Amino acid sequence: MKNLLHYKFTDKEIKELLDSIIIIVDTREKSNQHIVDYFRKKEVPFRFQKMDTGDYTAMLPANPDLGLPRDLYFDIVVERKANIDEFAQNTKEDRFENELIRSQGMKFLLVIEDTYENLLNGSYRSKYKPQALLGRLKAFESKYGFTTVFMDKRLMGNYLYHHLYYQIRNQLKN
Repeated sequence: MKNLLHYKFTDKEIKELLDSIIIIVDTREKSNQHIVDYFRKKEVPFRFQKMDTGDYTAMLPANPDLGLPRDLYFDIVVERKANIDEFAQNTKEDRFENELIRSQGMKFLLVIEDTYENLLNGSYRSKYKPQALLGRLKAFESKYGFTTVFMDKRLMGNYLYHHLYYQIRNQLKN
């Protein structure tokens, strides 16, 4: 992306580039049929590809007419947890922190398909006490500089698409 920082796209060029966005879905991502169904229903181009970090990202395909001789990938990743229990389990096994370490230098977003209220009330199966799990989450956010969003599963496909779209849009405008 650094080579594009010195080039200013026109609004028309930005629109053309954004119309070509392809969402990348990690091949190891599980229980995401609701997201894939949203992409298909809304005709959002996507493809499955192994990702080293995160579950979702986006790219722009090559467009030589606009100065992109090859596909352009962005350091933007979304890590999705299907619920609070998945997050809790990953933190016990250090898998989540390893993901955060690999994501350094990227725009990282954690999305948990559950409610913040369920986290606070302990409305999940894990034995993690709510205050301890919240503390763990907030410590990770502070240490690794990311944000967590709690999202209704039904809205996840829409949220993912628009999050990635506007992250790329802002990078192209700047």
